[in-house]
Amino acid sequence: MTETEAFRELRAALRERGYFGRPTGRIALELLLHLFMAAGGVSIFLLASGWWRVCGLPLLALGSMGVGTNTHTSSHSATSNKTWINEFLTYFGYPLCFGLSATYWRYKHVLNHHSSPNMKGVDGDFDLLPWFAGTAEDIRRASGWRRIYYGRLQVFVFPIAVGLTLPAQQLTGAVHLIRILRDMKRRQFRHWIDLFSLLLHVAVCLVIPSAFFPVGNVIAFYIVRDVISSYAMFAIFAPAHMPAAAARVSKDPARMGQPLAQTLTTLNFKTGLIGKMMCSGLQYQIEHHLLPDISHVHYPQVSVFVEEFCRKHALPYRRYTWGKGIWLSLLSIETPSPIESIESVRFRASIE
Repeated sequence: MTETEAFRELRAALRERGYFGRPTGRIALELLLHLFMAAGGVSIFLLASGWWRVCGLPLLALGSMGVGTNTHTSSHSATSNKTWINEFLTYFGYPLCFGLSATYWRYKHVLNHHSSPNMKGVDGDFDLLPWFAGTAEDIRRASGWRRIYYGRLQVFVFPIAVGLTLPAQQLTGAVHLIRILRDMKRRQFRHWIDLFSLLLHVAVCLVIPSAFFPVGNVIAFYIVRDVISSYAMFAIFAPAHMPAAAARVSKDPARMGQPLAQTLTTLNFKTGLIGKMMCSGLQYQIEHHLLPDISHVHYPQVSVFVEEFCRKHALPYRRYTWGKGIWLSLLSIETPSPIESIESVRFRASIE
């Protein structure tokens, strides 16, 4: 039996146990809790005085990331059996709450990243050029000042640039959406919904507050929220794919079986209570990449079956502590890993 056939049996077994059920009510309650925490952080920042105002920022970050990761489940159609509910929550969470185009998110993350994680030339989450060299080959192919920058300086610039992650994705997403809307053959009604949600985000987060507070303060607070959210995003997504243990692979999706593609390029990380609230199941990245259509609520139970499946079929199943995963992610910028061929990937998987 091939690993792909065995994976189909795993899905069937999980379905029989009810893990493909979508606990919409629980996920909605989690979303409300995250929204309440984010609103509480904003309230503390506005109402408190002096340095006490800063205490609202961690609560805002925790609530905001909870909204983002909860919405992530909806973007994979795993919140509800009803398509319109998943769509509504995706537009609410990403364009409305974060100013991030849902159209761009589906293209960049749901389509490209999940089909080809850490695959050079396909996965935009992994390919950081021209700003940073994500692989040893990127450094070797560079010349002049770029080679000096990639080899010696990017490790110092990267931690600062992480704070621009969300603003960069907001801008890139808006450009991506506008290009689609300008193309009569590509645009659909859902793209107009995406645009409307983005405009509503601007109104709610910038225009309306500017009627009650100085414009400069409103913009400054918006930037601070974006920067804090960017670092929180890095803490959640980077440990899953950036450490050296997560393989960087060459572009050859046709020759790479799905279970191997997902497990060799993906890592799990362990969190405490706060981490669980922030991540909404994304600490179980291997389970998520193998089974993105399962709700995050089920991942703790599903992980037992997935780990057994990986061990049985000689597929890697790695996990780190959260802190170690973040640290190894930063080290991967100092010493980028090489790109591996499909053959070397399979060989390494067989001996791990």
